Amino acid sequence: MWSDQSSYDLRCEWGEAGVAALAPSVDAIVIVDVLSFSSRVDVAVARGARIYPYQWKDESAAEFARSIGGVLAGPRSRLDLSLSPVSLMRVASGSRVVLPSPNGAALSGMTGNTPTFAGCFRNGCAVALAAQQFGQAIAVIAAGERWPDGTLRPSIEDWLGAGAVLSRLAGTLSPEATLAVHAFNRYRDSLAAMVRDSASGRELVEKGFADDIDVAVAIDVSTIAPILLDGAYTASILR
Repeated sequence: MWSDQSSYDLRCEWGEAGVAALAPSVDAIVIVDVLSFSSRVDVAVARGARIYPYQWKDESAAEFARSIGGVLAGPRSRLDLSLSPVSLMRVASGSRVVLPSPNGAALSGMTGNTPTFAGCFRNGCAVALAAQQFGQAIAVIAAGERWPDGTLRPSIEDWLGAGAVLSRLAGTLSPEATLAVHAFNRYRDSLAAMVRDSASGRELVEKGFADDIDVAVAIDVSTIAPILLDGAYTASILR
């Protein structure tokens, strides 16, 4: 089958189709959505919050937050709890936060019974260690962004983020995973500039959220591996 990477321990693909192709055949899966979902999850879970991924940014997200006694993260802002990872640095321990995202959250809802982690530059080493507690076969999914028509737009920050996680995993690399690792190793020393100059990075800079990029590109500053349990990301416990 054209999407088969089963002869390798470590596998890498893009978006929803990648999750559908790889999740059923691996021991664990890592969702990488660097400039939004995964970095926000890491920051909040490190502070003791539970993050509930939610696919749609509409009124149903607010209804879901009310149903679990939680709070909905609003549009990117510095003043309120929002989609900005900087704002989530103030979240209280024990909070239940609903995080709407058409990328990272949507992919999190597709992984079925496969142990699922939210990975990024911040927690690549911790996530790799936790994921391999479940076995050697690991899939890392670069979430990507969306074009206006809703189709996948591959984004370099997620490709580099996937490489960051894969570079810390032990096992045989598929060609797709190998290229992601090579890309991360090539640009590791200029990561901030590369991400800032990317299409996604320039959008955040122009909107006044350059510090969100600074938070997202910090490498291995977190020792937390957010795992999806009962519909929410929480800190994993190593076995």
